[in-house]
Amino acid sequence: MLSRRLAILGTLLLAGTVCGAAERPAPDLSGRTALVTGSTSGLGETVARRLGALGATVIIHGLNEEQGNRIAAQITRTGPGRAVYYPGDFSSLDEVRALAQRVRAAHPRLHLLINNAGIGGASNEPRRLSQDGYELVFQVNYLAHFALTRLLLPALEAGAPARIVNVASIGQRAVDFDDVMMEQGYQTTAAYSQSKLAQIMFTITLSEQLDAGKVTVNALHPATFMDTPMVTGSGRRPMSSVEEGADAVMQLAVAPALAGRSGLYFNQMNEARANAQAYDATARQRLWDLSVKLVEDR
Repeated sequence: MLSRRLAILGTLLLAGTVCGAAERPAPDLSGRTALVTGSTSGLGETVARRLGALGATVIIHGLNEEQGNRIAAQITRTGPGRAVYYPGDFSSLDEVRALAQRVRAAHPRLHLLINNAGIGGASNEPRRLSQDGYELVFQVNYLAHFALTRLLLPALEAGAPARIVNVASIGQRAVDFDDVMMEQGYQTTAAYSQSKLAQIMFTITLSEQLDAGKVTVNALHPATFMDTPMVTGSGRRPMSSVEEGADAVMQLAVAPALAGRSGLYFNQMNEARANAQAYDATARQRLWDLSVKLVEDR
C-alpha cells in the first residue's frame, strides 16, 4: 500500500510540473485509453506506468511477452488504472496491421497514442532488412508507426479529444530520397537520424490533415542518451535518465496547455525547431507519398 501511495504521489507531482503549476491537480485519466508502443522497457515502460497511475487503461506493447504481461499486471495491481499487453513485431507490417486491428476491436475509442518503439545499434552495426525487405531502422522507428497511426485514426477520432505523441530525437538527418533504404555507405547513426526526422516530417504533415480540436499530433526529443536498454546495449554511456525523458513525453501527452496545439516539435520540455527539411512542404509530401506506397506494397 505504501509503495502504491508513493507511486501515485510521484505522478501527482509530475502532473503539476507538466501542467505548468504545482498547485494544479493531476489530470484524471479514468475512462481513457492509451497505447504506448515499445513499453516493455525503458522510456515506454516508465511512461506507461505513469499513465496507469493517473487512471488510464494502458496498452503495453513490445516483443517481450513475459515482460509485457508482468508490467501490465503490476500497473493493474497498483492502480488506479489498468493495463493489458499486446504483442507486435514492427519489422513486419503484417504484425502492425494485426496490432491495429486488435486495438480497434477491443478499444474502439483511443485517447492517446505514444509512438515510442525504436531501435538503434552500435556504430559498426551492419545494414539489416525488415521482414518486408526494407531497411530495418527506417521501418521500426518510422514506417511501422506511420502505418499504425493511420490505421488507428478512426479510434482516435472516436476518442476525441485525443493526442498522438511521436518520440523522435534531436539527432536528425535529412531524408535522402535517392537512397532512403541506405543501400550505399550504410551507417547506423545516419539511419537512426533519418528515421527520426521522418517521424517529425510525418507529424507536421498529419497535423495539417487533422482537426486539432479532435486529434493533435506532436513530436519531441525526450532526452539525450537516456539510461535505456537501447543506449546501453549500443555501448554508449547514458547522459540522462528515463525519468527526465518521461517528463517531456508526459507534457505532450497530458498537459492542458497543449490542448488543440498540433504539428509541433519539442526539445525536451521546450518548443524548438527541427531540421530544415521538416518545414519543406514538398519534401514532406514526397515522404508521405513514398510511405503510403511502401506500406501498401506490403
